[in-house]
Amino acid sequence: MRTFTIVAMAFLFVFVGVQRFAQADEVKAKVEDMKGKANANTEKAKGEAKALAEEAKGNDVSATMERAKGQTKAAGERVKGEAKELKAKTE
Repeated sequence: MRTFTIVAMAFLFVFVGVQRFAQADEVKAKVEDMKGKANANTEKAKGEAKALAEEAKGNDVSATMERAKGQTKAAGERVKGEAKELKAKTE
């Protein structure tokens, strides 16, 4: 009976430890996802600001280019964030 109790307690400690690591990975993954989205929004805002400055100068073509660059960089940041999220989930 004593051996059974010791084995049961050891199993519970291992199970709780594994669960804590799983929760930590989820939190880290969520943080990486939020950082990716924040960086994407920042890049999009930068592109829009540059586009507005170009429009104020009267350069519509340059404004369109700046908007496109901002959206492209934003997409890249989102992809990086998703990649880091997946990496954090698998660690």
